Amino acid sequence: GQSLGYGFVNYIDPKDAEKAINTLNGLRLQTKTIKVSYARPSSASIRDANLYVSGLPKTMTQKELEQLFSQYGRIITSRILVDQVTGVSRGVGFIRFDKRIEAEEAIKGLNGQKPSGATEPITVKFANNPSQKTSQALLSQLYQSPNRRYPGPLHHQAQRFRFSPITIDGMTSLVGMNIPGHTGTGWCIFVYNLSPDSDESVLWQLFGPFGAVNNVKVIRDFNTNKCKGFGFVTMTNYDEAAMAIASLNGYRLGDRVLQVSFKTNKTHK
Repeated sequence: GQSLGYGFVNYIDPKDAEKAINTLNGLRLQTKTIKVSYARPSSASIRDANLYVSGLPKTMTQKELEQLFSQYGRIITSRILVDQVTGVSRGVGFIRFDKRIEAEEAIKGLNGQKPSGATEPITVKFANNPSQKTSQALLSQLYQSPNRRYPGPLHHQAQRFRFSPITIDGMTSLVGMNIPGHTGTGWCIFVYNLSPDSDESVLWQLFGPFGAVNNVKVIRDFNTNKCKGFGFVTMTNYDEAAMAIASLNGYRLGDRVLQVSFKTNKTHK
């Protein structure tokens, strides 16, 4: 019943799909950086091309891992698992190739070999091997640990977010109070003092790191199509919405200081 970590979105207009990729690819969401790209038609040649690699030197970077494996084919995604507290590599990684045959060649070429800088041979095998329970347990521990729900400081490219000293426990104590902003699909947040050039991608980048975002909307002037200075963000979970408000209210974006709060019943025209 748990998410496998990927999904699909179908757009009517190809331009909208392209905009979604440009806006959201590489966005930091809690403990993960998401990849957004065009889906490929399913076929036997591209299935089961994900490799599990262990015994990597702790100093090896993701770029070096890709360089090691790229000789065998086109790499779709790569990842090195790191300790969430220390940031040190766990010596474990994943490589997904474009095609199954490329993954097979990588296993033949690298399994049991010592890459440059390694003192021990590395193990390379298919990630979907039924015996691979240890990696699944490791992933589950990494991504679902309640203690690492809000790692910080979060960042997206050049932008940095620092958390408010208000603790999550302190915020959850507000549950049950008659707080405005709740809608049928989540909690609506009002964001004020955006620049005229702001678009939806700004709101995705600001609020995405705090949790599940359902929808964002920048309010534009009908004549100029420029942002009128405010917008709305709908987040699924109250705790995450409250944390986003506590962290982003008063946040300086460019030369402006944002005002962020739960949306009141007052209509903004």
